[in-house]
Amino acid sequence: MTDNERLAELIFPNIKTTIEDLEKRYPKRNLPEGAIVDRFAPSPTGFLHSGSLFTAMICDKFARQTNGVFMLRLEDTDTKREIEGSGERLLNELALFDIIPTEGYYGSYEKGNYGPYKQSDRSEIYNTVIKELVKRGDAYPCFLSEEELNEIRKEQESKKENPGYYGKYAVCSFLTAKEAIERIERGDKYIVRFRSHGNHNNKIHVHDLIRGDLELTENDQHIVILKSDGLPTYHFAHLCDDHFMGTTHVTRGEEWLSSLPIHIELFERLGWEPPKYAHLPVIMKLDEGKRRKLSKRLDKEAAVSFFLESGYPKKALLEYLFTLANSNFEEWRLENMDKDIYDFNFTFDKFSIDGALFDIEKINNISKERLSRLTKAEFTDLALDYAKSYNKELESLILRDRPYFESIVNIEREKENPRKDYTKFEDVVPFISFFYDDYYENIINTTPFEFNPKFTKEEIKEVLTAHMNNLGLDLTEEEWFNNLKSVMKPLGFAANKKEMKEDPDFYKGTIGDASEMIRIVLAGRKNSPNLYYVEQILGKDRIINRFKKVE
Repeated sequence: MTDNERLAELIFPNIKTTIEDLEKRYPKRNLPEGAIVDRFAPSPTGFLHSGSLFTAMICDKFARQTNGVFMLRLEDTDTKREIEGSGERLLNELALFDIIPTEGYYGSYEKGNYGPYKQSDRSEIYNTVIKELVKRGDAYPCFLSEEELNEIRKEQESKKENPGYYGKYAVCSFLTAKEAIERIERGDKYIVRFRSHGNHNNKIHVHDLIRGDLELTENDQHIVILKSDGLPTYHFAHLCDDHFMGTTHVTRGEEWLSSLPIHIELFERLGWEPPKYAHLPVIMKLDEGKRRKLSKRLDKEAAVSFFLESGYPKKALLEYLFTLANSNFEEWRLENMDKDIYDFNFTFDKFSIDGALFDIEKINNISKERLSRLTKAEFTDLALDYAKSYNKELESLILRDRPYFESIVNIEREKENPRKDYTKFEDVVPFISFFYDDYYENIINTTPFEFNPKFTKEEIKEVLTAHMNNLGLDLTEEEWFNNLKSVMKPLGFAANKKEMKEDPDFYKGTIGDASEMIRIVLAGRKNSPNLYYVEQILGKDRIINRFKKVE
């Protein structure tokens, strides 16, 4: 037995499996040609970030459209940052957007033949590979303390040299296997590092599916691959996982580009074919004229929970993310307004390489469009689904009288150019509350009617009385409006601005002014849906009772 083999046995005495055993355990997948196997690999360290939803959506979409596999792997080796229950919460939030893995970690259980799908349960796999690297001399124990590493860093800074553990600074790489064995046997603490053969003065050439051909600085860092707690680092663990799980494509944020040379060298040294890489643009935020990364700490929209709690329709947020993903999606959408967004196929060459700006106004516009195209039943179903979790007030209104609620939200809805009254379900109660008598009483008790001061109380009462005596609720919308104009003209209200301009001394105002008076009394405010439909829903008795509120 060589010294390196003795060292490997000393570090991993309980590992009896070999890389060959693992290759047999995890054979190549039997999938159709062109099928993409990709993965979403979050850490259980908090809420689902909007950028993570973006990545998961793209992975899911590519797997769907190629009859491939979308896998969820939980990367939980950073135990210090782990938040209990966040893995399950993340899965639940993805499921709300219909993003459900083909295989992988599902919280209380796992599904698939390439597990375990939690990294903390895959120690045997990582240790088997690291043991082989130690045998080959491609990995070694490092005994330096934090203080010694800090001293190296200070020396590099003083000499203005590249920081890190490499070359002459990788001092433990110069220990013989025999010396390392002696130190371990006497109880010295250690971690395991990868022995890089690279040189930062050299370049490597890599093809990225989004960014094209790249020239990157070759890795020379002797990175840690096994920590003192016995768990692997991200750099090493994900590499083993992607190989044995048969990942064909790694789609991740561009912040990982700087680590790509490390991963490429690891694949090459292990003799494994690397997956294809696609580095997505980071979602940015414009802050005081400057671009910065969307921040968990600074931006409420960084958390997917913000959109869920506000009641944005989930498909609207996905549609917005589609616009960030592929540059030709919006053109397709304009030509296919009634199609499902998943009818559109992503291609890597249509991804932007620049950071996309997160635009809340654009999301609002998409959301309004999506909500306006729902039938009253669809709208109510989604509103109730949202309300049960986040808005008990809205839930109560819907359940109080669902047909009445549907008649309200259906105002000018099911037509070619529907109204766009709602951005999100959170907006519904404030917008429609005046239709309910208890809410209406509260509105007028807390906010007095604010009529145009150019009209006297007597003139306002005259308008209300004339309309009350001739409501025309049995008329069509056009007939009703013509009737309103004919009733108001003798009171001094022109049918339009042009008519008033022609005879300004005769008219007090326009039909718009008269309509505003009626609307203020019926809704408690100047803005409301189409007045004809408001009156149709309120009915004669409610209208008269509300008119009588004006003293």
